[in-house]
Amino acid sequence: MTSHAEIRDTVARYLARFPEEAEPLARLTEALDGSGDLASRSTIPPHVTCGAAVVNDRGQVLMLHRRALDPWLLPGGHIEQHDASLVGAALRELEEETSIPWQQAVSPPALDTTPLDIDVHEIPANPAKGEPAHWHADLRYAFWSRDTDVRLQLEEVTAFAWRDPGDLHTVRLTGKVAAYA
Repeated sequence: MTSHAEIRDTVARYLARFPEEAEPLARLTEALDGSGDLASRSTIPPHVTCGAAVVNDRGQVLMLHRRALDPWLLPGGHIEQHDASLVGAALRELEEETSIPWQQAVSPPALDTTPLDIDVHEIPANPAKGEPAHWHADLRYAFWSRDTDVRLQLEEVTAFAWRDPGDLHTVRLTGKVAAYA
């Protein structure tokens, strides 16, 4: 099971690699000093999610159109109790949402245990799920994969596309993904 200590160690490795991001991640590092279980979806306001920035051999990134919130995003989602690691959670979400087996996703050197990006963002209230507004710290891991048969988890995702990294929703993520494309 993913632990608070693993999250803390992962964020520390990330900030050692990207020290200029300490300020945008201040809410996350402050939350790590608290006693809440950031790996649990029920921890409100903050909890950690994991995503997969998958780049194909043409330098395109896999993006999914989600039912919730309606944007084009990377594959990813909440950590489950049975996830053995954070990167394992990202790979599980990739396989659940796209049917791309984890064996077909290869991490670039130096990014097998450290995320490519961490994004802290607001999530609006979801009365249907009884969730108040809160925020996520999304740990995004980089993977290379050849184009493969993508079959979507239609309960959560309506479409997929291999897109240019410039279509990603933050300039910082675009630059990081483009460097590995």
